[in-house]
Amino acid sequence: MAKAAPPKFEIKKWNAVALWSWDLQVDTCAICRNSLMDLCLECQGNTGSNAEECTISWGACNHAFHTHCISGWLRNRAICPLDQKQWEYARTGK
Repeated sequence: MAKAAPPKFEIKKWNAVALWSWDLQVDTCAICRNSLMDLCLECQGNTGSNAEECTISWGACNHAFHTHCISGWLRNRAICPLDQKQWEYARTGK
């Protein structure tokens, strides 16, 4: 039997790096124009706010906005800002 050849190289150290993002078609809130990963304007103005308090809301149409932004929008009109369809909450969270 032939002896197995030694490996051509050996990994001594490996620093893995990974990136992630929400599964979104658009990553910007169309109301405040901030990234959905960042705080909304209301939370940025409130120095006591943190990222846990600034949630994202998805509509049945699959459009996403900061919860504070869409809540303010819905006080005046009950439609999605992007497709003008009746707004219906699908989920809220981070």
